[in-house]
Amino acid sequence: MRNIAYIFILLMVIGSFSCKEDERDPVFKETNQLSIYDYLVENKEIFSSFLSILEKSGIDKTLSAYNPDGNGYTLFAPDNAAVQRFIDESPQFSSLTDILNDQEFAMSFSCYHVVNMSIRTNDFPFGAFSEPTLSDDYLIVSFVIDQDSSYYRINNQASVTKRNIETSNGFVHHIETALQPVTLTAYQWLEQNPALSIFKSAVDLAGLKPLIDFNLKVAKDQLPVTLLIEPDSIYNKRNIRSAGELAALISPGNPNYTDSRNNFYNYVAYHFLSGNYYIDDFVNRNTNYNTMSEIPLNIDGWGVDIAINPGKQVFDTIVYMGDTTIVNFIKILYDQSNVVTQSGAIHLIDQVMKQQVPTRASTYFQFYEEPLLNGYNQEKGEFLIEKNTLNRIHWTGPDLFYVAGEVDENSASNYDYLMIDGDFTISYTIPKIVQGKYRVNLRAESFNATNSVLEVYIDNKKVGGMVDLSVGGTATSPFRNIALGTVEFSTYEEHDVEVRCLIPGRFLWDYIRFEPY
Repeated sequence: MRNIAYIFILLMVIGSFSCKEDERDPVFKETNQLSIYDYLVENKEIFSSFLSILEKSGIDKTLSAYNPDGNGYTLFAPDNAAVQRFIDESPQFSSLTDILNDQEFAMSFSCYHVVNMSIRTNDFPFGAFSEPTLSDDYLIVSFVIDQDSSYYRINNQASVTKRNIETSNGFVHHIETALQPVTLTAYQWLEQNPALSIFKSAVDLAGLKPLIDFNLKVAKDQLPVTLLIEPDSIYNKRNIRSAGELAALISPGNPNYTDSRNNFYNYVAYHFLSGNYYIDDFVNRNTNYNTMSEIPLNIDGWGVDIAINPGKQVFDTIVYMGDTTIVNFIKILYDQSNVVTQSGAIHLIDQVMKQQVPTRASTYFQFYEEPLLNGYNQEKGEFLIEKNTLNRIHWTGPDLFYVAGEVDENSASNYDYLMIDGDFTISYTIPKIVQGKYRVNLRAESFNATNSVLEVYIDNKKVGGMVDLSVGGTATSPFRNIALGTVEFSTYEEHDVEVRCLIPGRFLWDYIRFEPY
């Protein structure tokens, strides 16, 4: 019940923030003719320490100018007290002078506080910003609701104390704590949190540490992993006091816990989702997420609460004022989630999450299993794909390109797509999908006389008839969903989607989607 109330209050808070965007303290009015840097100078008595770090790094020049990408900047500005707290808690620096003498750190520290886009708080996500910082990291936002106040928190570190100071080249938001760059892997973060000791030990017992102990900036060929973790207190409610007790309960009589066929191994791996998902990524979607275990996990984000494996198990029955509520899903502990690490996001959950028989759900595949394309997506632009550089996508014929655009540049989902032009064949091995019957939809650009006519095969069987991509879309929405037909899968496994060109031309492929039939 608390989480449902949390969502309702959260919506009210967001609406309240949106309505009050122009109610700022008088001292911060009339700033829209100043640059972000000018604003800091005008308020030097508050920001002199951070200002000196910016100037030492040279980022002051950046914040004095317009963003060459045309979308402004957002600065999270720590005041003098925040910088001093950072120094007092730092094992590396004992004074502001120490920071100023370290040019490299001053640069990374400054860049980490600047998001490469202009954004007001009413447009904050409940998760990661869509654009990185100038240090090429992603900051995340949480909404904190206390009894007496509600506020935004950045990276679970810094509360926003004053918001939406508009300048000529972006926005400034005051924060009470200087942001510390995230350097921990998911495993290292687990190590530093004693309240999660049982799950951390379970990871060790199953031999799964390598799956969550990597830095995405270094391991370019790795895909991020999202963790769903039960705190020790949740296990304790079930009288489970150690990973050994948990393993014996899940896999009695079979202590070979590092075997991928072992029940305990799969229990732990079931908590690892392939991909990087923050809370807002789950909202308004009901789909299956591939895990590192042998089966996927279902998350339904359409209700007032995000529901993990809804309808699979009854956890509680609540009777209140004559009304009975059956809790039959696992909840995310919102206040303790959206943790950012160098391996992916971490969320805490409120029940012991055992593997469940998977349910068919609408699932779409958009090539994000390819680390190379994920990297290009962050850079934006048009990229030539070299042969043999992708794991799941193969083609014959002309060059293949990956295009990642900005918001509103096209009607492709997430503004990115594959592009090939000529006489081609292209195949995509999609991840495992739950067995059953599905309607198949292809989303592609369909508003250009030079586009291809093609056929689609799944596991070497044609689905539907010819697809003419020269018609069907509109000038404002050139990408459209094309219903191909139905398929039926008898087992939970990967499948090959092959697009064969009948009449040479352009093919701009957004994604392929499967809907339960």
